Amino acid sequence: MSLFETIQSDMYQAMKAGEKQKSITLRGLIAKLKDKKIAKREDLTEFEEIKTIQTLVKQRRESEKIYADAGRDDLSEIEKFEADLLEKYLPQMFSEDETRNLVKDIIKKTGATSISDLGQVMPEVMKKGSGKIDGKVANSILRELLA
Repeated sequence: MSLFETIQSDMYQAMKAGEKQKSITLRGLIAKLKDKKIAKREDLTEFEEIKTIQTLVKQRRESEKIYADAGRDDLSEIEKFEADLLEKYLPQMFSEDETRNLVKDIIKKTGATSISDLGQVMPEVMKKGSGKIDGKVANSILRELLA
């Protein structure tokens, strides 16, 4: 079963079980995936689906922080619930150690020696990580190693 079919199946189960917030969140995700599919005019690859979900999770996490800072805990909790739910559809992310090893390997392969090589190394890191790597973590490790 594809990722999209799994999400759709989970949405139907949530609707049947009366889990309103879960079904609303999954409906939004399905709508976003369908929009991307229509814009592309062909089926999305699993990598593209994962990237879309990662974007939605990132948006939810940022909104959660903004709401929490503004003292709107009710809205912050909703955003946290949605982000946690969407993260379940993402592949297991690389740990910090795995990310560090990958960054070290790519620095060796590219021959990067200073922070000015960041623009050369970072795209390779993200490409090799294939959606399973946190860009912020990789960037901070890269800056640390090249400094």
